[in-house]
Amino acid sequence: MTSPAPGPDPVVPGAVNLRDVGGLPAGAAVTRHGVLFRSGNLARLDPGGTRALAELRLRRIIDLRADDEVLREPSRLDGVEAVTQRVPLFLGSVESFFRDDLSLDEMYRHLVDDSSGGVVDVVRGILADQPVLVHCTVGKDRTGVTVALTLAAAGVDTDAVVSDYARTEGLLPEYRNRRVVEMLRAMHPEARHLEDLATRSPAPVMRALLDDVTRRYGSAAEYLRAHGMTGDELDELRRVLLRRS
Repeated sequence: MTSPAPGPDPVVPGAVNLRDVGGLPAGAAVTRHGVLFRSGNLARLDPGGTRALAELRLRRIIDLRADDEVLREPSRLDGVEAVTQRVPLFLGSVESFFRDDLSLDEMYRHLVDDSSGGVVDVVRGILADQPVLVHCTVGKDRTGVTVALTLAAAGVDTDAVVSDYARTEGLLPEYRNRRVVEMLRAMHPEARHLEDLATRSPAPVMRALLDDVTRRYGSAAEYLRAHGMTGDELDELRRVLLRRS
């Protein structure tokens, strides 16, 4: 039997990397469409973009950015009637990861280990209201790790979780990548991992992260349970995100 596939991405002018994670296989089930969306920031929406976002009927938007990022690029949400939940995930500044020249593997391990309470808060936000959108600045790292852990904890097949993460690289505009890399390279000329951090979402990195979480905790669901989620909440996560295929 052919595995279910994601449907067309919503078209929201000005939004970066916005997509619905519906249609992903989870054993005999599949993720529901129109429940969980993910994206980069919402600071460049034009009036058509805010109208298109409003048409998604979001009830909650979970913003994973730090205070300075939100102040620098506030979301444009006129007409979008959704609760905004702030869950800053990085302990420290985004700039520090470029300064310290971390690899993606290292940055993701820091996120899993140091921001576990925030990850749980995000999953609880997903349970609180749907449809829900989770976003950060690019929708690649904080959003990528959190959504991957959420999907894996709900029982989505590992290959599908990894593929959803890896899609981001192909959705970032080339002009954006050039501009960002040039700016960062001027600030950090010796950084070896700069382009990976700024522009890439390699499947092996996410697969290694999920393998590491499984090795240390038993599963993504047990990772969430170890940091405060209950069995009832995990059951509800599966109920909210999955339907029989």
